[in-house]
Amino acid sequence: MITSEVLSQFQLFKGLPESLLADIAAISEEAKVQKGGFVFREGEKADKLHFLLKGSVALKVKLTSRPESVTVSFVSSPYQSFGWSGIVAPYHYTASAECDEDSELLMIPAAPFLDLLEKAPVSGFKVMQRITELIADRLRNSRQALLKTL
Repeated sequence: MITSEVLSQFQLFKGLPESLLADIAAISEEAKVQKGGFVFREGEKADKLHFLLKGSVALKVKLTSRPESVTVSFVSSPYQSFGWSGIVAPYHYTASAECDEDSELLMIPAAPFLDLLEKAPVSGFKVMQRITELIADRLRNSRQALLKTL
């Protein structure tokens, strides 16, 4: 079971009030995905935010010019987040997440998570600022990876 103490180690949640972390912990779920398994696939409806606890996950996108997917980023350090599409409209995954090794994940259902952030607007603003940083970082990584395929 995930505790608020564990959540406080995630960059996304640093500095949030203990009460909010406890509420987030209460809705969180843990999962194990074997090497080669998909956490989610590009284009699927996104309804969760994901975090790596252990293992490695490759984020891949399909290109119309290639038959195989291109890896645009790796999530390989504990406490990194991915699958931000679950809390950003239009709520569809923009990449596939495939485990490079057996992995342990934390998943937070999007709807109740967004409800918690709405009830704590100052903390919610901090979290969403960090999400925009994550999106910008992934966009840079994706652009660099795609340019290498040309």
